[in-house]
Order: sequence, then structure tokens, then C-alpha cells
Amino acid sequence: MAVEFLMPSLGPDMASGTLVEWRVNPGDVVKRGNVIALVETSKGVIDVEVFTDGTVLKLLVEPGTTVPVGAPLAELSGTATEAPPRSEGPAATPAPAAAALHAETREAAHPVRPGFKASPAAKAKALALGIALEGLTGSGPDGAITLDDVARQAASVTAPPTLRDVVARAMSRSKREIPHYYLSLTCDFTASQAWLEQHNAHASVVDRILPAALFVAAVAKAARALPGFNGYYGDHGFAQAEAVHVGMAIALRGGRLVAPALLDADRKTAPTLMAELRDLTARVRSGHMRGSEMSQATITVTSLGEEGVDVVLPVIHPPQVAIVGVGSLVVRPWIVGGVVSAAPVVTLSLAADHRVSDGRTGARFLASIRDALQTPEAL
Repeated sequence: MAVEFLMPSLGPDMASGTLVEWRVNPGDVVKRGNVIALVETSKGVIDVEVFTDGTVLKLLVEPGTTVPVGAPLAELSGTATEAPPRSEGPAATPAPAAAALHAETREAAHPVRPGFKASPAAKAKALALGIALEGLTGSGPDGAITLDDVARQAASVTAPPTLRDVVARAMSRSKREIPHYYLSLTCDFTASQAWLEQHNAHASVVDRILPAALFVAAVAKAARALPGFNGYYGDHGFAQAEAVHVGMAIALRGGRLVAPALLDADRKTAPTLMAELRDLTARVRSGHMRGSEMSQATITVTSLGEEGVDVVLPVIHPPQVAIVGVGSLVVRPWIVGGVVSAAPVVTLSLAADHRVSDGRTGARFLASIRDALQTPEAL
């Protein structure tokens, strides 16, 4: 039985992508998680994985073609071909509620008019231009969309949105729709710093751990333990994600910023997360990301510590419901047991969705991160 492999949604604000390259040919056997194509979006070139086992029957789109989200890219033998929000490793955890919320997000951005008609020529032209037929009003018989309708739409389209345009829409939506509340907590980093120094003293350069890995591990542990901060908010309310995929904000050249996910972060140690973060940063900055990394984050961590910022008050990435900010690691006077000493401290901040959690639970969430940093050997 032939099934269609569709252009995936690699973010709530993605409307289309350009097929850069096929990594498979007709007749090739593919396994779930294999990269079968490279797709360029406003965030960069992304490796697109297949989410079913099967055989490639037909490639429907030529490289260089801009294709709207949800349009067929290829025909495969197998079953469902759309990626649910879950990880690709052996510890993958299904998240049907989160999958439904991602579907709602796509449908809200690209509404489908049931029973619309379009001529074959109009379909082919729209596919080539990256125009979604569902949004057009047809002038043909019985309201069918014609080639002229597609041409008029193409003429009315302005230049493709820049990354800043995409970010602006997402952040405007976030501040408009999500009732944010903010909390911050300054914590002692002495134990974590001592553990890092001890570990790195005996590690090779490539195996050394940076504080960022401990922050990700501590956030992932807190997200696993406390409900209401790890998941998605959609038309039917909040759905707690079963897996913890921590999005890590990474700065690119020209001020660009992306937040791909470290998958199943709560099931990995700090050394493993450091290796994955190093690999992820290198791939992102060279322009290559995986589709699962770009679309599956359940909570995000952002740090401006290297910029000398003490406190970060971030904006939530919808449909997520929480984001953790990490400020600079600085040496400050710190009182322990009535004794003042110089200690490394860091200020953690939380922006959370007030529809899902409140200040009291948010305070417990930040305290959980702080407590995890006091026993870094357990991370």
C-alpha cells in the first residue's frame, strides 16, 4: 500500500520549505529515523527524517522546489509518515496528546477548506511556487481554483519572510496569547563549579563539560518531576508531554537565534548532554539540523551569560508553556551559616504560562533546578 510522505511542519510558524536534496532514490529501503531529504526553511537547512519503515516508491518533488507544509514529497510503502512529537532513540516515548496539539497548531496556521477543487495545472503551479491552495478562492466552475487564480496569488505575494519576520510573528503571538508570569532565583554554584573543575582536570579537551550541560540536566530533571512546565497548550488546553525534550537557544551569525531540542534530556547524564550539545551547536552553526530537533522541544533554556547579563526575562515559545533563562556566572558575597564568603552564583529565571501553572508552583520549579545543581554528581 502506497502512502504519502508529506512536507513536515518544523515549527508552528513554518508555512513552506524548499527541497534542497534527496538522500534516497526510488527502490531504497528506509527505516524510521533515517534522513531522506534536506529541506531549507527560514531557520536553515534541516535534515528531514522518515517516521516509518518502508520502501521509497516515487519522488514527487524536484530539488529546488518550494513546497507548502502538508504537501506530498514522496510515496512510500508503509504506514503513517508524519512525525509525532517524540524522540528517535530507543527510549522514545509516545505523546499522542502533544501530537494532537501540534496538528491543531498547523491547522490554525493553514486552514483547509473541505472539498475544494483545483485544476491539475493549478495544483502543479501552486506546488512549484509554494502556494497553499486551501487558502485561495477559485474563479472556475463550481469554485474550482484555476491557473489564473494561482498566478494572481503569486503576483500578490511579497518577498518571502526573513527569520526576523518569523521570530516577530511567533513572539507577538506569544505575548498576545500567553499570560506570562516571571520569577527569578539566585543560587550558589559552588558545588557545581567544584565538580566541573574536578571532572575537567582529568578529561580530554573534547570531553570537558561546560556549565550549560548542568543547567540543561537540572532543568530536564525538574521538568520530569513537576507537572505543568513540560508540554504544549492548544485549543483543548494543556497536554503534559511524556518525554522531556529541552530546546537550547543557540546564537548564529547575524544575530539569528534557533532553539533545537536535546531529545530525552531527562534520561541522559550531564556528560552525554554535553557531547550532544557540542554536536548540535556545530551542526546548527554549519547550517544542518534535524527535523525532530527543530519541532519537538517541550521546554526551552536560554542563556545570555556570555553577554554579561545578570537576569534573563525570556518569552515563551508557543505552543510550549515555559522557558528558563540563565544569567551570568559571577562571584558575589554569599552568606552560608552566618559566614560571608566569595562564591560563584547564577540567577535563574522562569517565564511560565499562567493558564497552566502559578507563582507558587513556579517557585518550586526553580527551587528544584537550584537543588539539582547542589548535587551535580547526580546529574
